[in-house]
Amino acid sequence: MAVEVKIPTVMRASADGQASVDGNGLTVREIFSDLVNRYPGLKANLLDQEGNLHKFVNVYRDDDDIRYLEGLDTSVSEGAVVSILPAVAGG
Repeated sequence: MAVEVKIPTVMRASADGQASVDGNGLTVREIFSDLVNRYPGLKANLLDQEGNLHKFVNVYRDDDDIRYLEGLDTSVSEGAVVSILPAVAGG
């Protein structure tokens, strides 16, 4: 099942410069696995050594933050949009 994955500007170099790519899978974890297989440079930006989502990356399924759902095991359906947003800090 394909969904749209929006890639933030700071990660686009690792995704052949694309702002949006198709991702395949039934969960965010499966979609990220698909993305990392096609664009290996994204792995270091998305996942830590244990395969968990980096703390400085926010991921939304449509308008819902996956941290408040089932994390990487959050299900996705056909036509969903997964948005990757790097956390911003500052003062």
